[in-house]
Amino acid sequence: MYDSLGIDLLGTGPILMVAAIGVLVVLLDAFRNDDASIPWIAGLGMLGAAVWQFFLIDQPTTAFYGEVYVGGASAIANIVVLLGAITSLILTVPYLSRLGRNYGEVHALILFATAGMMTLASAGSLVTLFVGLETMSVCLYVLTGLVREESTANESALKYFLLGAFSTGFFLYGLALLYGATGTMELAGLAAGLEVTGRDGLFLAGVGLLLVGFFFKVSAVPFHMWTPDVYQGAPTALTAFMSTASKTATFAALAVVLARALPPDLVDGTVQLTLAAVAAITMVAGNVLALVQTNLKRMLAYSSVAHAGYILAGLAAGAAGYGAALFYLVAYTLMNVGAFGVIGALEWDGEQGADQELDSLSGVGYRKPFLGVAMGVFMFALTGFPPLAGFIGKYLVFAAAVDAGLVWLAVVGVLASVVSGVYYIRVLVVIWMRSPDEAPANAQQAFPVGTATAAVVGFCVVALLALGILPAGLIDATTAAFPVDALVSLP
Repeated sequence: MYDSLGIDLLGTGPILMVAAIGVLVVLLDAFRNDDASIPWIAGLGMLGAAVWQFFLIDQPTTAFYGEVYVGGASAIANIVVLLGAITSLILTVPYLSRLGRNYGEVHALILFATAGMMTLASAGSLVTLFVGLETMSVCLYVLTGLVREESTANESALKYFLLGAFSTGFFLYGLALLYGATGTMELAGLAAGLEVTGRDGLFLAGVGLLLVGFFFKVSAVPFHMWTPDVYQGAPTALTAFMSTASKTATFAALAVVLARALPPDLVDGTVQLTLAAVAAITMVAGNVLALVQTNLKRMLAYSSVAHAGYILAGLAAGAAGYGAALFYLVAYTLMNVGAFGVIGALEWDGEQGADQELDSLSGVGYRKPFLGVAMGVFMFALTGFPPLAGFIGKYLVFAAAVDAGLVWLAVVGVLASVVSGVYYIRVLVVIWMRSPDEAPANAQQAFPVGTATAAVVGFCVVALLALGILPAGLIDATTAAFPVDALVSLP
């Protein structure tokens, strides 16, 4: 008899709730096609799941015989995933309505993708890890090619699917090797299983292939090739979703694997060196490539590549950096959702921003001062200026790298951040120091900013300021999620 079924259902309730609401949306859409209540149901359902997760933070445990982690780091990561999903959903409604694509199934796919992301962030076994990853990925492939009439959208979806399927092969083979080397699927039992079997070579190969899969999903160099094309071709509001929520879930899963699945000597040796090298290359390449971009979405795509490098620098620092990386993911979500929200509101090309050049923002600060000021906040936060949350996030990951003896990595990160200031500040120069007459004729049309879009952009601005000025509470929560002296299996 399964005596703990009720407790396990309670612990995994937020994930099950999001998935159940996705099924409800599908059924409702079948009888009331594209009903206006569908986004409300989806948004309120995810908000309820976030509140539920909040009450689980201080109750770290496992569910379903170790298949799922509950509370602690997984709860915080899931709240960040839901934050990205809810804010993106709010942006999606007016954006897709303008395109005539506000379909009910879009919101169902967002819900299913979010459920997959939450499963990935909470994974306690290799099987759960794969199920969460693929549930998330399949939904994102479909959302990327939503506007089927546009060649850029079709191209982006096809590239994302083909490269994603290729990386999944590496990931799955890595899982198979890890199982063969340890005889267990549970993350918490991998290290102990390795001690019994002694198959070190097989285990290292599995870890390597697993990291390749993770690197692809977070857009780390050299597995970042899909990112600019997908960001450029996908609907802008949905780009905000896939660039934040999916990255949060994947990084959270990677942190859990490093913290609880791998032997400490391996994490502090070969894995640390690998993560540090990839982080350095990713920070440098992402920022250098962003410098030469003229398309707004491609610039932010390479920017997201660079930020993946910053987060990897935190993970490379070991136990002390995991909490720092989690804090950075909160700031990153707010910065990117806000920036894509502004770009979506000013989109004029009719091709989901695929042809929206930087010059199209000329003089926007005078025509739309609210959006101009907000974009300034997001660009300064992405650069790492105080007193914004982006500065706190970078300080935490670089400080963790220094404490771990990776001073050179922190220096590379700081220099890369200085380089990033060039293209971030360039956006503000165009917005505030160019005449509106310099923008293309189509870009000079009136851009009504809806209440929903303004609310999300305003929320992101306020949250970035609040977390930059008063970060202590969140820092304590993210640090406690990965206690340095307790990187072992949960009860």
